[in-house]
Amino acid sequence: MFEVERPTVVLGSRQAIVTLPEVDVVRRRSGGGAVYLEPGGALWVDVVVPRGDEWWDDDVGRAAHWLGAAWAAAIGGAAVVHRGPMVTTEWSDLICFAGLGPGEVTVDGRKVVGISQRRTRDAARFQCVTYERWDPHPLVELLHVEADLDVVGAGVGPLPTVETALLAEFT
Repeated sequence: MFEVERPTVVLGSRQAIVTLPEVDVVRRRSGGGAVYLEPGGALWVDVVVPRGDEWWDDDVGRAAHWLGAAWAAAIGGAAVVHRGPMVTTEWSDLICFAGLGPGEVTVDGRKVVGISQRRTRDAARFQCVTYERWDPHPLVELLHVEADLDVVGAGVGPLPTVETALLAEFT
């Protein structure tokens, strides 16, 4: 679990580095669109699975299904794991929650957990994010895009509750 000390934009591996004076900008080595993090507003979790582990799957499309299931169980209610192919939109290459990938979690059709992965021959690293409250406006404004993304994501409520439940799923 990671926490940020100030507002941060996390860029995916395929995105160009940008300078945004209002926030810190970092790059993750896994794919996907940009993610906006603010102190106390997002839960960021990295999970590393070594090759040969019971959770390892050679199929990249299925590899995050078990992780999505753990998130869905932690969130509860109507949380659903996306087990289909990547769903892209006009904005999904730029903004994480504008698309939907295998293993990611939705509630009432709105994305609540983003999962990206980076694989080597030795391990897979899954990088996950969820929000207490989904608000695309800071990211849309920082990236200077004109997109109505209010309806693509949703928050999961109190993050300490979800964090505790997720950790219980791993034990």
